[in-house]
Amino acid sequence: MGSTDQTLPFFTQFFQFKAEFDDLPAFTFFVIANAITAAYLALTIPISIVCIVRPHLVAPRVVLIFLDTNFYGLVMVALTTAPAGGAASIVYLAHNGNSDVNWPAICQQFNDFCQEVSEAVVASFLTVVVLMFLVVFSAFAL
Repeated sequence: MGSTDQTLPFFTQFFQFKAEFDDLPAFTFFVIANAITAAYLALTIPISIVCIVRPHLVAPRVVLIFLDTNFYGLVMVALTTAPAGGAASIVYLAHNGNSDVNWPAICQQFNDFCQEVSEAVVASFLTVVVLMFLVVFSAFAL
């Protein structure tokens, strides 16, 4: 999502229409929230590796279970779900428009942009499912 953009020429090269992810605050929120979730998961990887390599150590397992089942794991699920829902609504408007308020569908013109944004939203919802499974599996490990 963070690198999604498309430029359409209009008559000449001096007049162009450009669509970027940061044109819409919902997409910016989407990118920032998913970056925070990715950073959290990247920070828990070393603890997970220690738990796999040294299964007899209790402290890393307790820290990992605490992070996954308590506050952080559930916050990361919510932090991934909220912007995915907001971005999904914007993608829906981009594909279908809203004739009641004269918002045209822009996906007929910006095909590549809409395709990439749609793929990012679907991937985010799949990430939500994976995070929920991680929270449940971590709870069973307790």
